[in-house]
Amino acid sequence: MNELDSILALQLTVAWAGEGLSHPKRLDWWETDLIDPDGGGDLLSRLFPRTHRWASLEAARIAALQADSKARQSMARPDAVRTLFFWGFETDEALRDRLRFHNGSGKNPMDALPMPVDVSADFNRADIEDALRLPGQEVDFKVVPGGRELKGPLPASIDLMAKRLAAALLPLVSDYPAPFFRIEEKTS
Repeated sequence: MNELDSILALQLTVAWAGEGLSHPKRLDWWETDLIDPDGGGDLLSRLFPRTHRWASLEAARIAALQADSKARQSMARPDAVRTLFFWGFETDEALRDRLRFHNGSGKNPMDALPMPVDVSADFNRADIEDALRLPGQEVDFKVVPGGRELKGPLPASIDLMAKRLAAALLPLVSDYPAPFFRIEEKTS
């Protein structure tokens, strides 16, 4: 399985779950309703009849990227962290390219990506918690200004890093908790 696909699946799932203007309300981390057929999803399905599922998820992802960026900007050295929605220029560009590839593939997001929950189904908080949890592993973090800083070394793969960042969203709280790893900056 492609690491980028795994990260995109987690990003899109969290972006969907974080919407707050949906009915019923999901986690309410961003003020959007871009996926539901009775909300913004209706407009996007009329604008993009073939790719509306991707367009809706991508729009929710952009809302999540903005919320994540806002949280990072309140941190010291915001470019020296990695979050589920911020990987640095090269990886972020690769994720955008991979999302464009899937958007043009004609496949349903649920078929194209290893989505941990069905984002076309009704929201179930317990399902999200189960999907984000790492079985048999505790993700240790400390709450700091701007987010939840994960303890320990950076995982060797970006796939594992993404899974740990997603797991650090637990316990789910009323505001986006912005879990992050601090990375070592290279000095010259």
